Amino acid sequence: MSFIAEFSIPTDDFALGTALDAAPEMRVEVERLATHSREWVMPFLWASGGDLGAFEAAMEDDETVSEVATLDRLDGTALYMIEWSEPVERQVDAMIDEHAIVQEAVADDEWFLKLRFADEDRLSAFYEELESEFELHRKYRTTEPKEGEFGLTPEQRETLVLASELGYFSVPREATVEDIADRLGISTNSVSQRLRRGHDALVRNTLLVNGQ
Repeated sequence: MSFIAEFSIPTDDFALGTALDAAPEMRVEVERLATHSREWVMPFLWASGGDLGAFEAAMEDDETVSEVATLDRLDGTALYMIEWSEPVERQVDAMIDEHAIVQEAVADDEWFLKLRFADEDRLSAFYEELESEFELHRKYRTTEPKEGEFGLTPEQRETLVLASELGYFSVPREATVEDIADRLGISTNSVSQRLRRGHDALVRNTLLVNGQ
């Protein structure tokens, strides 16, 4: 029975740390591919929301990037084809060795990866190798309900509901991310992550067709 695992990893420990530091508002997302060749696990990358010029200039000096080519650019969004350096490919090799499929890989101030493994043994082997770099947040069987209504995790739903109750979405705003973090007893970064991913889940499962 296959397993899904969700990990986070600092950008400096995985990829694009220098480039994302240079464009702090940038959000990047890997174009999903099902492949077991290290060169084609995550070669295509979308970037949006920040200073593309600063991001592209910094990629030239980013040690995790060997080569980069801009494939498309439209309305503040760009698609790149990237050849990763050896440290990134070492981590990619660990995914390939355990037949992991990258279902989601996004980053802003840190990377979030959702990987599918054929069984729990392969997941465990992967995590044992990269435990010092990857933080495991959640694992679950694909037959187990992980997400609730509208694709929200319980944590995302709790954060969104509290944010609404406190007036975070009001105009003018009546609460801050810090207020929400204090009530939940978590970091402001965790609150921001939950809000962004919760919004994304709501859009995908209410406004888009078939979540696409």
